[in-house]
Amino acid sequence: MSKASFKTLRETADLRHLRQIIAGLDEGVILIDPDQSLLWANDAALAMHGVADLADLGATVDEYRARFQLRYRNNHRLEADDYPIERVVAGDRFSEVVVEVIVAGEEEPRWVHQVRSLVLNDDDGGEPACLVLIIQDVSARYEAEDRFEQSFNANPAPALICRLSDLRFVKVNQGFLDMTGHQRDQVLCKKVYDIDVLRHGDRLDLAKERLAEGSTIPQMEAELELPGGGTKLVIVAGQPIDMNGQPCMLFTFADLEPRRKAEAALRHSEERFTRTFQLAPVPMAIGARDGHLLCEVNASFTELTGYSATEIIGRPLGEVELWEDGAMRRAIEQLIDSGHDLRGQEARIHAKDGATIDCIVSTEAIRLGDDACVLWAFQDITQRKATEMELVEAIEAVMKDTSWFSRSIMDKLARLRTPQGVASGPGLDHLTSRERDVLALICRGYDDKTIARTLDVAANTVRNHVARIYAKIGVNRRIAAVAWARARGFDGEGVSLDKSERETAS
Repeated sequence: MSKASFKTLRETADLRHLRQIIAGLDEGVILIDPDQSLLWANDAALAMHGVADLADLGATVDEYRARFQLRYRNNHRLEADDYPIERVVAGDRFSEVVVEVIVAGEEEPRWVHQVRSLVLNDDDGGEPACLVLIIQDVSARYEAEDRFEQSFNANPAPALICRLSDLRFVKVNQGFLDMTGHQRDQVLCKKVYDIDVLRHGDRLDLAKERLAEGSTIPQMEAELELPGGGTKLVIVAGQPIDMNGQPCMLFTFADLEPRRKAEAALRHSEERFTRTFQLAPVPMAIGARDGHLLCEVNASFTELTGYSATEIIGRPLGEVELWEDGAMRRAIEQLIDSGHDLRGQEARIHAKDGATIDCIVSTEAIRLGDDACVLWAFQDITQRKATEMELVEAIEAVMKDTSWFSRSIMDKLARLRTPQGVASGPGLDHLTSRERDVLALICRGYDDKTIARTLDVAANTVRNHVARIYAKIGVNRRIAAVAWARARGFDGEGVSLDKSERETAS
């Protein structure tokens, strides 16, 4: 075909018809004469290059190359002969070449084009009559892919992407590499079951079925084999995605290894606690805070009380009747229910055979697994209390008249006889006004004769009041009555003495 025939092609009816056909296409179309001049471009092609008419696009292939620099997506700049427009002029047929388009004088690309070629020959199939460059603006798609790529790589959550057609991994982020210790190139050459991301999955059959279907894989626990040996417990899930027009599966992971280590450490800690609890020489029990049911007792507790584990575990302390005093038990349980711990609380408990045991009781709130519990510790002070009581009785035996006994000694004797803690039994309101006056003077160390003179009553009347006081409060000795009163904060200081009593006392 001669040079003249190229020029006359601009005026042919075929060209006009071709323009009419492609003018309204969404794809950009550039018609090129075999002499490398640009014959025509539709509006879509002009818009894809940011120009208004063909002259701005370039009259020839050389002018187009000077105004628009092209490079592949890997940032490799195209040589002159590699330009799609050059290749089409050379008669090269190609499809879906993706290039970034940079306007001359700028550094960054403005568009991403996907280009394919078409060659229109003469009727006789000889020389090409017209060369066609068909362009799609895929900038939005590749911008979205770039954003996904950046987000995927920056996401600290471990992730992998495999292509569903061959189950080969095509992307891996740094989070997965850090979690497992794999190298990137070692992962990208493997398939799903080479680095088995579903290994020992708790719903493995369902996961394999969903992977074959290309549908969502629900969360499940699995164990990943590590390149250096060992395994890592993870939660894995799969989400189907489309990447570069290919169906893929995005696997995401949550590292459960810290949880597994924490659970193992907790288990070992509980095992050590259990061994220490059982071997402790101090009688101890573990009870539930809710309901005060005993969950465990140690050997020392069984030795102290006579109750075996099978006889007492699962029963409230009130039902076992471990406490001698029900009021004391309720007061202690109320303190524990309000969130307080006991420290050195004196109390009496009953052994299985009915024997009474004086104890110092302490508690500590603890957790066993997810359960809120109470650790009980009992210190047997029965022997010590017996010794103290013998001392008190010896003092009382030689004490005929308490009027000369100092107030401080009386207080000490009262504390020795009466256990510390919550007072139980009858209260001061069970006594009449006159009985409280008599008790107040007893607490101040006065004998019956002095009390009679102070209150201006007969000695027999005082003795009757004292007997009724003993009966009401459950004691049979003067010192016991003093201890009972002081345990309730009553020391007799509120009773005033009349003139005659003061003279007698002096």
